[in-house]
Amino acid sequence: MFLSVFDLFKIGIGPSSSHTMGPMTAGHQFLKELKDGQWPRPHNAKVTRIKAYLHGSLAFTGIGHATDRAVILGLCGYLPANIDPDKMDALLAKVNEEHKIRPTGHPAYDFDPKADLVMDRKVALPGHANGLAFEALDRDDRVLLRRVYYSIGGGFIVTEEELNATRVSGGKPPVDNNVPYPFASAKEMLEMSVKSGLSIAEMKRANEETRMSREELDAGLDKIWDAMRSCIERGLTQEGIMPGGLNVRRRAKQLHDRLNEEWRQNRHNPLLANDWLSVYAMAVNEENAAGGRVVTAPTNGAAGVVPAVMRYYLHFHDDADQKGIRDFLLTSSAVGGIIKHNASISGAEVGCQGEVGSASAMAAAGLAAVLGGTPEQIENAAEIALEHHLGMTCDPIAGLVQVPCIERNALGAVKAVTGASLAVKGDGTHFVPLDACIETMRQTGVDMNERYKETSLGGLAVNVVEC
Repeated sequence: MFLSVFDLFKIGIGPSSSHTMGPMTAGHQFLKELKDGQWPRPHNAKVTRIKAYLHGSLAFTGIGHATDRAVILGLCGYLPANIDPDKMDALLAKVNEEHKIRPTGHPAYDFDPKADLVMDRKVALPGHANGLAFEALDRDDRVLLRRVYYSIGGGFIVTEEELNATRVSGGKPPVDNNVPYPFASAKEMLEMSVKSGLSIAEMKRANEETRMSREELDAGLDKIWDAMRSCIERGLTQEGIMPGGLNVRRRAKQLHDRLNEEWRQNRHNPLLANDWLSVYAMAVNEENAAGGRVVTAPTNGAAGVVPAVMRYYLHFHDDADQKGIRDFLLTSSAVGGIIKHNASISGAEVGCQGEVGSASAMAAAGLAAVLGGTPEQIENAAEIALEHHLGMTCDPIAGLVQVPCIERNALGAVKAVTGASLAVKGDGTHFVPLDACIETMRQTGVDMNERYKETSLGGLAVNVVEC
């Protein structure tokens, strides 16, 4: 099974990979098919209007996650990786004023956000909790083209046809065996490591280098880390209230200033490492909540965990270097790919265990690797971190990726470092295999009530408001 490091770590915008980045990408893909696809159409038919429908979790929490904004921007021809966050408000204001979208290479289409962007909370599409549909209509309101997409977490989207094909094949995406080390489980990963004598990072690198040169791979990994580091740095300098109406104040800068003051005065702080981990993670997720530039790791809602642990590694370990950063990302993506293949990284599908839990497992594996851990110790670190997120619900208040999401990333980072530390101090033997933990997460997600899976219909999302 091959899932690229650049699939799991994607540079985009906040606040949600499944609710913002995925729908924006879907809108862009619909435009592409509208222009280039070989879809049947009546003679001389001309598309004059586009409509979009949001279903399931996208409808219930779409406003809080900026799904409405993302869909409009996608239909304007933008992608998460290339849109300037500082220009989004102006682009959206123009659409709201003109009631038209003007994607490059297309004629102008009628699109009134109030009428043509429908939040359908009554009908859930059958394929996934995050379903959306687009329609292209002519001047007589006849539907010329309709396409259904599912945003399955981490910015990934699939068409209705692709999802149905996956189900026919047994519920999992097809395995790409055209790489040297096509491991689809942790067990296979460890067996291949023993047989080849390579580390997890080395196997992952060999797989990636079937698609690109070593220089291209290293440049791409460095670009991911640069984007993560920039997100941390910006988050540590910003103050004020985050958007959305909850009036939640940014805290990362204040906490960062206090930690720096303690550092300068050489004050004893037994929780120093945890405090730095927390402030790094919170800086990222405050940026995400504000719609800033972030990297899915593996999702936006969990984007702070991996960067925080990487920054911790650079901060507290004297032998940290750029090679370590690359090995960290490669190892993390190997574990993240296994989780995504065998379970889910979508909060709307399995709850926050699939987002922060997966991120914590990935970060624990990456840290254990750069601390000199064996493949068995790395697998153990990931299992420890994931095991202690099992059952975690996704219940964002008001549908915003703020409470409890921001602090939850901080605690996910702390668990990751703890898991890595415990694992590298052992010999790699442990009772629960990572594969069993991943399967448990999948089963728990299936059994979890829909109210606790990113719908904001249960848990904190309800009880805080009621109190």
